[in-house]
Amino acid sequence: MIDLDRADLRSHLLAALNVERWADDVAAQAPFADADALITVAAAAATPLSPAEIDEAMSHHPRIGEKPVGEGAAQQFSRREQASAADADDAHLAQLLAEGNAAYEERFDRVFLIRAAGRSRAEIVGELHRRLRLDDETESRIVGAELRDIALLRLQSTFAEPDAAEGDAEARA
Repeated sequence: MIDLDRADLRSHLLAALNVERWADDVAAQAPFADADALITVAAAAATPLSPAEIDEAMSHHPRIGEKPVGEGAAQQFSRREQASAADADDAHLAQLLAEGNAAYEERFDRVFLIRAAGRSRAEIVGELHRRLRLDDETESRIVGAELRDIALLRLQSTFAEPDAAEGDAEARA
């Protein structure tokens, strides 16, 4: 059961996706039976995000490939997500990513956003180049979907109960 007080729940929600309306909508449906119930509500409330909500959320996202500044929960999520790529230390890919980020920012007037978790830097660079060719409306929809997907992964990692097998192994240790 996820039964936090409203302020604590909103804090966790805003660390996952910094959109006030979304956090309020999700928190209003608490308590949640489990992480799956929370994620179902969170996904529905974030589909779709308005252009203003995308801007609100984007104001807190670091450039992909750059270290997040600060020590909050959102920055810790970003650090873990970006460090998970096997090729995260490849200097050539870092240069391509920096150049792509600059081109993207000039084209769309915001930082490039993509769910980094589970993707290599090479995949991210390829997707960045593909998305540079999109029209503004299509790219905005993709950014909204990426924000939602990132938030759902963050909520899963925050609220999911450990597998019973993991719990059994820890109990034996």
